[in-house]
Amino acid sequence: MASRIEPLLTVADLDALPDDDGNRYELIAGELFVSRAPGIPHQRVLQNLQVELALYLKEHPVGIVVPGAGAILSDHDAVIPDIAFVRHERWDQVVTDQKFTGAVDLVIEVLSPGAVNRRRDLSAKRGLYEKYGVAEYWIVDTENLSVLIFRLDGPTLNEIATLTGDDELTSPILPAFHLKVNTIFNL
Repeated sequence: MASRIEPLLTVADLDALPDDDGNRYELIAGELFVSRAPGIPHQRVLQNLQVELALYLKEHPVGIVVPGAGAILSDHDAVIPDIAFVRHERWDQVVTDQKFTGAVDLVIEVLSPGAVNRRRDLSAKRGLYEKYGVAEYWIVDTENLSVLIFRLDGPTLNEIATLTGDDELTSPILPAFHLKVNTIFNL
């Protein structure tokens, strides 16, 4: 096994990077991940999800949905989930100084095109969310028009299902939430 020689980057290093260059910077285990600003299809799918979750929460006010907020989980782990959901009773446990500093209940990532982005969300971010105890992780795949669901079982985020078309998206974290997957991709 090869060992890492370069020094691990920290949140302080991340803070020193430019914030006006159109890139998103994230740290996972001290490794820097850079991605461009999301494209229009990504943002439209994200908006569809936000609208559906907002409508659900209006009827079932069980928590708070926050899009695109930073999550600083350690000095070497800082990411920007597309959507994070936290139940009301846990809010004070996971939010400090207007940032997520603990595991949220649900993370939703909308895949951006490219093998690097896919690998980051399916592997590096999944491992990070697993490590810190995120209860559920959805990966929305705009290429395959599917949603991959992972749920925490003990220390492991296990793949539960891949949903497509008329399949209904539900979650024990969101009681009575039902959403047909194809609604997300209504562009």
